Amino acid sequence: MKNQLNKAKQFLKEKKTILYPTDTVWGIGCDATSKKAVKRIYKIKQREESKSLIILVNGFEMLADYVDFIPEIIKTYLVNIEKPTTVIYNKPKNLAKNIIAQDNTIAIRIVKKGFVYELLKEFGKPIVSTSANISGEKTPLYFDDISNKIINDVDFIVNHNQEKKASKSSKIIKFANNKIEVLRD
Repeated sequence: MKNQLNKAKQFLKEKKTILYPTDTVWGIGCDATSKKAVKRIYKIKQREESKSLIILVNGFEMLADYVDFIPEIIKTYLVNIEKPTTVIYNKPKNLAKNIIAQDNTIAIRIVKKGFVYELLKEFGKPIVSTSANISGEKTPLYFDDISNKIINDVDFIVNHNQEKKASKSSKIIKFANNKIEVLRD
């Protein structure tokens, strides 16, 4: 695993794309602070840039560097939940402009363990996490279900957990009107 972590980290540092196992499904990723790298993700996915992407961080400390404010209710919620949960935050900062939604929000998930947690720790910056499929197509649950187009278009493929079935996509929540609103369960 250490070899794969080092290789993935190097590609991220070079503003290149990776295909990697996230805490949910296989994802296409890059440095979330690089406009050029993010643009490449949109191209690979054949997705409009007006549709924002999810990014991953490895804890509240990293999260605080990329959002203006973390509501206490969200902190408490995330500490007490096991299921991978993505939160829509207002007023993102220090991220590539083309990853931020038109309403000035960003979708961020804190990863608590596993390969991607270690990668985030090594890389030290947030990583884009979008499902490894062409926009509008079914999310692959196995590495073998990922289309050849995706495999050929990314710069590096992580050789870790390729035989494992992915779990489903993360839960998505937003804090609005002083309460947590579930957007996807």
